[in-house]
Amino acid sequence: MANTRSAAKQARAAVRRRARNRTQISTVRTSEKKIRSLAKAGKTDEAEKLISSFQSQIDRAAKKGVVHKNTASRHKKRIAALLKPAKVTVPPTDAKSTV
Repeated sequence: MANTRSAAKQARAAVRRRARNRTQISTVRTSEKKIRSLAKAGKTDEAEKLISSFQSQIDRAAKKGVVHKNTASRHKKRIAALLKPAKVTVPPTDAKSTV
């Protein structure tokens, strides 16, 4: 229990902020899980469509202080790396070139 009126008010505000933050981080985690499950199932084209919304959500969370900006960057990097191998194609080799 808070000792002063201002401490009580801050405790109430903290409860409201926590609820707001939890909904935002829940949305971000759900998006990340969807992308990971699609990538694991081999549906990379569908996962690619969700990446931009995921990046937007996690950037917004970082901007509001729900997650640290470096944490947001790390999550975006790992999701991009997860889908990158599917996009990489081997370039054709030229028989005339020498190394």
